[in-house]
Amino acid sequence: MKTLALIGSGNIGSTLARLGVAAGLNVVLSNSRGPQTLSGLVAELGPRARAATAAEAAAAGDWVVVTVPLKNYRQVPVAELAGKVVLDTNNYYPERDGRIAGLDAERTTTAELLQQHLVDARVVKAFNNIYFKHLVALARPAGAADRSALPIAGDDDAAKAAATELLDALGFDVVDAGLLAEGWRFQRDTPAYCVPYAKNPQGAAISADDPGASADAATLRAALAAARRHRDLPRS
Repeated sequence: MKTLALIGSGNIGSTLARLGVAAGLNVVLSNSRGPQTLSGLVAELGPRARAATAAEAAAAGDWVVVTVPLKNYRQVPVAELAGKVVLDTNNYYPERDGRIAGLDAERTTTAELLQQHLVDARVVKAFNNIYFKHLVALARPAGAADRSALPIAGDDDAAKAAATELLDALGFDVVDAGLLAEGWRFQRDTPAYCVPYAKNPQGAAISADDPGASADAATLRAALAAARRHRDLPRS
């Protein structure tokens, strides 16, 4: 049985862990505070789940999801992730992460920063454009009429195929947005960020009690196509 490893076990990480266990995967969780702080979550998830250090989780995973605040991406272990498929959920929040010049100038993307850090890993952008409550509420089995799609981006076709396999197991179709540099199309403040999955969207500010709405591949492709870089927008 394959293993889903989480580096970071907050809202997105713990939600993916629950989906992974439900899909029959083994799950290894880690966070910055140590395995002992995850005992309650591991007990809830059952015998398929265990807690570990970040390095141990990295070494154990067939897929490794990095879901930490962007400001901490340089703390992600490097050697243990060589050759691994790494799914990056990061979003840039300057008020939390501090200013990052390359992102502010749109010369790079969050996933490209992680790829530069994890030079021998194969990074795929995923899971960053959906509210964690919608992530669990909208998961559906393959073939379901109301199955939602999530975007991915990456430079390695085999890694994207592996990411697609994971997303399918967890309950989602996939839309390939292209190379890792195209991850900006579904980052914060774009039409594909959170809004397609909201029943009552108000920009990207999704209500915590919004139950979520399915967004099929066609809906998601339209949102990705509508994305514009800030520098391309007309100035007042």
